[in-house]
Amino acid sequence: MPASAMFSKFKHGTGAQNVLDNNPILQFFEVGKLLASAGPEMVWKIYDGYRKSDGKEVSVFLFEKRTAEKLHKPKRKETVTEILRASVRQLERFRHPKILQVLHSVEECSETLAFAAEPVYASMANILAYQEDRPQGGPPPLAREYNFLEIELKYGLLQITEALTFLHYSGHVLHRNVCPASILVTKKGTWKLGGLEFTERMNEVDGLEPVPCQPWTSRLPKMAQPDLDYIAPEVQSSSVCSILSDMFSLGMVMCAIFNHGKPLIQANHSSSTYLKQLDLLEDQIHNVLPKVPIPLQEAASRLLSKDTRQRPTAQLLSLIKYFSDSSVHALQFLDVINMKDPTQKAHFYRNTLKDTLPYIPRKLWYQHVWPCLSHEMKAQEVLAAVLQPIIYIIQESSQEEYENLMLPLFRSVFAAPKSIQATVTLLENLHIILEKTPPEDVRTEVLPMLFNAFESSTLQVQSAALVAVTNVAEYLDESAIRKMIMPKTKLVYEKNSGDIKTVLNVLSCVERTLDKLDRPMIIDEVLPLLWDVRLSDPEVILRVVNIYRLMLSDKKFGLSVNLMATRVMPSLLPQTVNPSLNLEQFTGLLEVLQEMLDHIDRNQRNKLKLDNLSLPSPERHRPLRHQFSTDNMHASPPFNIPNLRIEQRKTSSAEDMARKNSAGATSLHGRAISGMLGGWWFGGSPSSPDSNFLRVHNAFPPNRRLSDNQLIGPPKIRIAPSCASSPGGTPGGSGGLPIRRHSSIGPQERRGSTMNLSPPTGGSMPNTSSSVPFLLSSSMSSIRSGGSRRTSACLGLSGSPGASSAGLLQQLGSGMVRTLSSAASSAYSYSPYSSQHHSPRGSFSSQGGASSNVSSSFSSALAQKLKH
Repeated sequence: MPASAMFSKFKHGTGAQNVLDNNPILQFFEVGKLLASAGPEMVWKIYDGYRKSDGKEVSVFLFEKRTAEKLHKPKRKETVTEILRASVRQLERFRHPKILQVLHSVEECSETLAFAAEPVYASMANILAYQEDRPQGGPPPLAREYNFLEIELKYGLLQITEALTFLHYSGHVLHRNVCPASILVTKKGTWKLGGLEFTERMNEVDGLEPVPCQPWTSRLPKMAQPDLDYIAPEVQSSSVCSILSDMFSLGMVMCAIFNHGKPLIQANHSSSTYLKQLDLLEDQIHNVLPKVPIPLQEAASRLLSKDTRQRPTAQLLSLIKYFSDSSVHALQFLDVINMKDPTQKAHFYRNTLKDTLPYIPRKLWYQHVWPCLSHEMKAQEVLAAVLQPIIYIIQESSQEEYENLMLPLFRSVFAAPKSIQATVTLLENLHIILEKTPPEDVRTEVLPMLFNAFESSTLQVQSAALVAVTNVAEYLDESAIRKMIMPKTKLVYEKNSGDIKTVLNVLSCVERTLDKLDRPMIIDEVLPLLWDVRLSDPEVILRVVNIYRLMLSDKKFGLSVNLMATRVMPSLLPQTVNPSLNLEQFTGLLEVLQEMLDHIDRNQRNKLKLDNLSLPSPERHRPLRHQFSTDNMHASPPFNIPNLRIEQRKTSSAEDMARKNSAGATSLHGRAISGMLGGWWFGGSPSSPDSNFLRVHNAFPPNRRLSDNQLIGPPKIRIAPSCASSPGGTPGGSGGLPIRRHSSIGPQERRGSTMNLSPPTGGSMPNTSSSVPFLLSSSMSSIRSGGSRRTSACLGLSGSPGASSAGLLQQLGSGMVRTLSSAASSAYSYSPYSSQHHSPRGSFSSQGGASSNVSSSFSSALAQKLKH
């Protein structure tokens, strides 16, 4: 809180001002409202305050001498004043982290005594008074509410134990008044031992040796004696005390804390009542022990033993298992941190405290830990180490806690000069800070520090700046990235291109900021940088591949297929045989390369298709020419096969190879037959590897007479087609050929149908003809204008019908088929010839716009037959 605001607040607390009007302490401190009380009979009143010179917060302890006027004896009044005055001198003498720290010595006037100490929340007596169950009325005045955590109780008791250890073994004095009124709870939550009004010098040779002391008596003022409820039995019974007497008093304090503020002995300022209740002490201990933590029960029981030999010393008590807690030890070290050198501090902040913070309650983070850390942030030699636990607290704190408690101090850290290590620590954890920092502070405080880090001459700071950009890219706008980050990143790379760690940081920075870069900058700045990177280290390769993968995801990044093919892939392909890559890295590299190839493939195919549509290509018209081409066979007039629809089948690879290897007249004859019979299916011999498929729809008009197509004694030929559903097939017909499998179907798809090539015996012509000789005959009759029908002229066969069938099957099974469009004019001719050593052969040819390469001998024979 600023000093002016605090001064304004304290000016309204006029109660202390009136009391302290004549006390010189007002020259140094501004005093506020009354907070608590402490000391014998709670004679010290504790006020809030701060030091005028530097605004440091303090607590002002005030004793009003008029409170002793009721003693009615001036000598006693002066005795009380001297005891209190001496207690402040003792506090100044015995300086220890566990003893109340005096910041300003006692100041006195005729009405008051006053001194300033570290900020105090309340005394333990004030807190226990609030907790104590009262049958009527509310809590007494100045009772303060405070809910102790388990670790606070553990750590607080350990602090008082250590304070007694210091007094007993270093100060060689007995406290003699260990009670709740002598224990102060600071605003940081630590417990401090005060109330040194009744200290006694102990035997320096043996602290266990008792020394004489004054027992409690009603003849002396109560405020001039220790608290009777916490005095050890031997003091009252034998008028002696030792360090073990202080340990008994500590045991009584422990039980009062766990017993809701009620002490085990409530003597009510009567020594006789004390002795009576002392006899019942064991029963009281037995009733209270279940409320004490189990690890502390044995120690508490022994501390309250009437036999001093059973009581542990302060040294032994601090070693029990109950106090063996890493969190307690960390808090304990913080109390004495000012006594440690920078090396010890740095090790504690960087390791011990950072690892222990998750186990320390959040309440103590802001109450106990943060004040220490905020003080240490001013020391440059330990700032880097202090930032480690601070970053963790920021990460776990709420937005309000960060803005109110931490950000005011961090503003000065951002702007002030820092060591290299401190700068690196801030940059590497900048994303944690920005999550809680308001936008206006990000622009004015944080980002300037980040941009300045790129200008550093230290590689460590530059690398940390790259890491920071990678972590906080979402907080940076596009303008800052384009104008500040990318140019500076490129400069860092150019200066340190040989350092793999820096290169990795540069690539990570590029990958995280790529979305906020425009296309020209990516093409002009990023891609050349990627091409310049040496792809030797697997991590570097992986980062580069990831960047390319991101570029492939969207065209806005400007990675064209030309760049892929000419620059990117040539640089990546050699890395496919890099022995340093593991399987995962190799797989990722191949996936990106394959994705690039796919992009190139799609682009080029689309481009070629467009070129194919814009320019005439002979290949595009190959099917059309194939359908309409005919051979000039000197046939007159041309003929048409009515309603003939040709469907091309998909050829098998075996057929393609056979077609490529075939040559000469056989190939030409095969094409002639294919052109004539188009899509008909002919099955060859059972061993033939080839087959054809023909479908004829509505071959002739329905009213055509059967007599016009009738052949005289035609041979009956049965062919086993490849499909039972083929047009013209007669499933279930007798005398079918053995079933054969087409080369393009699976072994399960066997078809067993037969085709009857004989003409129908009567009735009108069906829509789909199943008689091949009938079709051939009718076509021949369409050529001749009115001649008689001769079977020999049609088929040109000699011998038995079985031989004729075999010859025709051999012809058709040899694959000599050529498609003919039903829309084009067709000419049909048949040229039989026989040989002594060969089966009969026929040649079919179709005539159209193109000539067939049929041999002259074959043409002459065909013309000769047509004349007859």
